[in-house]
Amino acid sequence: MTYIEPAPITDRKNPFESMMSRFNIAADILGLDSEVYNVLKTPSKQLTVHLPVTMDDGTIKVFEGHRVVHSSILGPSKGGVRFDPHVNIDEVKALAAWMTWKCAVVDIPYGGAKGGVCCNPREMSAGEVERLVRAYTAAMVDIFGPDRDIPAPDMGTGPREMAWMMDQYSRAQGMTVNAVVTGKPLVLGGSLGRVAATGRGVMVSALAAMEKLKMVPTKASCAVQGFGNVGANAALLLSERGVKIKAISDISGAYWNEDGIDILDAIKYKELNDHTLDGYSNAQSIDNDALLETDVDVLVPAAMEDAITMENAHKIKAKLIVEGANGPTAADADSTIHDKGIVVVPDILANAGGVTVSYFEWVQNRLGYKWTAERVQRRSDRIMKEAFDRVYHKSVEHKVSLRIAAYIVAIKKVADTFRLRGSF
Repeated sequence: MTYIEPAPITDRKNPFESMMSRFNIAADILGLDSEVYNVLKTPSKQLTVHLPVTMDDGTIKVFEGHRVVHSSILGPSKGGVRFDPHVNIDEVKALAAWMTWKCAVVDIPYGGAKGGVCCNPREMSAGEVERLVRAYTAAMVDIFGPDRDIPAPDMGTGPREMAWMMDQYSRAQGMTVNAVVTGKPLVLGGSLGRVAATGRGVMVSALAAMEKLKMVPTKASCAVQGFGNVGANAALLLSERGVKIKAISDISGAYWNEDGIDILDAIKYKELNDHTLDGYSNAQSIDNDALLETDVDVLVPAAMEDAITMENAHKIKAKLIVEGANGPTAADADSTIHDKGIVVVPDILANAGGVTVSYFEWVQNRLGYKWTAERVQRRSDRIMKEAFDRVYHKSVEHKVSLRIAAYIVAIKKVADTFRLRGSF
């Protein structure tokens, strides 16, 4: 029997500490009392499980899995399940807290949660991944529930894994429970518009910020770090609105074209090339780190946490950063970014389009009625634009960055709700 050890993280910041540093600034501005502060900073529940799974060769491997419920003050907790070799409890705690603030910022009735399993799904067969998903779901059957805690896809998981998760939970309940997960295939109760939802939210946030900065989309250029679901959809939607996408990247490297990259062409290339841009010839290959430093108006970091740090923040030339990934800017880079006059639309606002449409999926499952794609997009765009306006006005009121303003909006909503609901 083999135990899968979490991969060491030697070159990344502690994401929970990054989250807390921003939380503390906003809490001070709000004058949050110590009692409520302690409630909001502490996860309400965290569970670590060890999952023995039979591999295709007959051996048994033991995988470590986590689920952290940060808050259920606003409603059932909501958050994805990540399958990645670097999954660890600090990362999951930070992501769960970010989900709490993200749901509060866009004013949907969810708390925050996150899950993860330390594994490398790229090195596993479909059967091995399925057995791991089912083992994880079985271990979490008392945590999950459409009125308790609702998982969703994240890094390393997608609609296929959500279908297995819904089925395993439903088996335990003795009936089909579609609403227990979101991000499902359409035939199992998934929502139209869900796949592109996070990238669409990034686009709406970017255009709203560009309007405030008096940047004309048809005269603006953009670089997108990370060409997965979020980055590719954000790049495509921005390009359709006239923004010139000069650089994109994925695990194979970064690609630059001064005249603009044909995003549809890049997406088709990736689909035909084992889901990677490796060898893409319609753009010049550049160093992955160099993408962040390219001379563009808008930068969309949509890859991993801590892409922008104190070491490279001073090299960024973009006037606007729109965070498609969770935690792409380390806390120690905030002051440098601010001093350079760069406007940042933070992750808890910019990429909240995904959880917004996940909420719509849950609502449709509960109603037993499917909305059109147009209705989903119209309502999602309105929620994202209203959330941006709330955060922008709060940033002007308190003379703070959009990031701190977003935390102020979110923390105040959760704190007010907690006080009204009361405690023991």
